Amino acid sequence: MSGAARPTFEEIYLELAHLLARRSTCRRLAVGTVITSTDYRRVLAVGYNGNASGFDNDCDRDEAGNCGCLHSEENACINCDCARSTEKLVFVTHMPCPMCAKRLVNLGSVVRVTYAQSYRSDVGLKSLEAAGIEVVHFDPLDPSRSSAA
Repeated sequence: MSGAARPTFEEIYLELAHLLARRSTCRRLAVGTVITSTDYRRVLAVGYNGNASGFDNDCDRDEAGNCGCLHSEENACINCDCARSTEKLVFVTHMPCPMCAKRLVNLGSVVRVTYAQSYRSDVGLKSLEAAGIEVVHFDPLDPSRSSAA
């Protein structure tokens, strides 16, 4: 075995979320989301923020928080076709906004949401926690973070 540190599943899926965010067509903020099974063995859905399928690959407006793009969590929820009873883990590049937090609650059986970067409001996190969903702040791209964690 090589001397390279073996990545955790959290690192792998958050890095995948960051890679997906590169597909974002939002001018203001690129966000990516990955939904997996609780044993990390299956990717159940992915999403990134951008306009609706078939629309221009651009924001509808320049208004922050109201650019018209679908959020990455919203697209991942739309793409997730497993049963509400299937337990899920969510990995997202940025802290979910209040509406995306509610969408994740309604997705059903979300056990934990792990996010990499904080956002301007933590109201979404409070909603997730109120619904009994564990919330973890973990940034695999932070150079100050030890890879031994």
